[in-house]
Amino acid sequence: MFRHAATHGAGEKKMNRIKQLHQHGEEGFTLIELLIVMSLILILMTLAIPNLLNYRKQGNETSAMASLRAINNAELQYSTAYPTNQFTCSLSALGGQGAAGSAPSAQSAGLIPNDLATGQKAGYTFTITNCTKVTINNTDMYTGYEVTAVPQSLGKAGTGNRGFCTDQSGEIKADPTGGTNCTQPIQ
Repeated sequence: MFRHAATHGAGEKKMNRIKQLHQHGEEGFTLIELLIVMSLILILMTLAIPNLLNYRKQGNETSAMASLRAINNAELQYSTAYPTNQFTCSLSALGGQGAAGSAPSAQSAGLIPNDLATGQKAGYTFTITNCTKVTINNTDMYTGYEVTAVPQSLGKAGTGNRGFCTDQSGEIKADPTGGTNCTQPIQ
């Protein structure tokens, strides 16, 4: 009986302590504390999001330059494989896959990935332009070309800031306005 009373007294002390905590508001967070934490999170987000967009643009630009190098390499392989054509003026001719088991051809060489052969990759649009054509024995031979890569959208939330160009020499140049007037050497 004596033990029961002692245990009962300890239980009352705990209950009183819990009541005191509730009365003094020491349990949980106040509304002001939560608002302060939320405002700090918002401030950090406003600082971080522009940096993330810039990192994405830089990644897209790096991918565009790598794709231009891949297209140049594919053009060199194409000129070796199809010397009567020399170069091609078509991304789809550099890419593509023939029917199952069929060999590559001048119209579907399979030298670049299909996503690049469509002309759209990593926020950039690729085109082969300014092709120099010579006709020899009723066969068209392309002796020069230019490949351009322009961002699909410009601006703060755009996919890139600069446009890029290259030709059969392999030198990549940039246009800081995002167009095809490439005057700044990259390499």
